Amino acid sequence: MDRDLRSVLWRAVEGEPFARKLGLKVTCIEEGYARVEMEATEDLLNIHGIIHGGALFSLLDEAFQLASNSHGQKAVALTMNVAYHAPARAGGLLIAEAREFQCTARTSHCDIRVTDDRGVLIATCRALAYRRSDPLTLSEVPKASSDREGA
Repeated sequence: MDRDLRSVLWRAVEGEPFARKLGLKVTCIEEGYARVEMEATEDLLNIHGIIHGGALFSLLDEAFQLASNSHGQKAVALTMNVAYHAPARAGGLLIAEAREFQCTARTSHCDIRVTDDRGVLIATCRALAYRRSDPLTLSEVPKASSDREGA
């Protein structure tokens, strides 16, 4: 994978307000693959005392976004089918890994798995992205808060 493209994607997540709000941390980006981590904190709990499904979805969506955009061509989600297998509890780390299993001129198909730091399978997802014809560009990447003027 091109080093400049990896840098663009990495900076995009650092500058993405929602990713920062959830504390999403990219640990690996390769062509057709991404790994993203999130601390399982108490402020992510739902009414049942487990990590909210929306937080888990956001984690796996971030990994999917990076894997499907890793070719330098803009890709946007069309469908995501998520299955929740085990409850995630506060404390520890949640890890999402997205792997592209098919990439065509117009689509990217990914499998995404969320596990906890003990290796327990929390959620899986099969996702489809539409690959647009326009390339990713550095000028469109949001700046990280430390890069913003006046910050």
